[in-house]
Amino acid sequence: MKAKLTTYQQKDAYSSPWTVRRKLGIFLWEYVWPLACGWTPKPFNGWRLIVLKLFGATIHGRPFVHGRARIQQPWNLTLHDRACLGDRSNAYCLGKIVLHERCTIAQEAYLCTGTHDFQHPHLPLQTAPIVVEAGAFVGARAFILPGVTLGAHCVVGAVSVVTKDVPPGVRVAGNPARVISKA
Repeated sequence: MKAKLTTYQQKDAYSSPWTVRRKLGIFLWEYVWPLACGWTPKPFNGWRLIVLKLFGATIHGRPFVHGRARIQQPWNLTLHDRACLGDRSNAYCLGKIVLHERCTIAQEAYLCTGTHDFQHPHLPLQTAPIVVEAGAFVGARAFILPGVTLGAHCVVGAVSVVTKDVPPGVRVAGNPARVISKA
């Protein structure tokens, strides 16, 4: 079942929906991650997890986050044990993203929790959470839209666009993603 979108109030199309505190956090994060973590080799994963925790990410166990992973607003990110954000993967956390145990987000995959209300002239920001359940695999350059849940042990093929929930154990591919095999 697709998650309900949260619409942010904006006075016009050019105003930010974020509070001053949140804007400050975003500003700091944009400099801290590349300077403190973006250059680090794989064995420095523990350091990257510490920096994520300092910025409010919820960490359970020992997930892996590549130094070149891109994370927006880490306070909206939850990582469980052995979850993996691969090289140049994007966790666009305008809303919550939860990565459960042993799931993998491959290189350059994009998890996008934000969109806009195109029915409104101001195009206000809308967000919905993304949940990737245990053991799921998201292939390279796949794009996951807001409000999608990827079931346990499902597989999303490379360069797929996922617009709706994927049941556990199912394999999907294409644009839009379609079922190619079931568990």
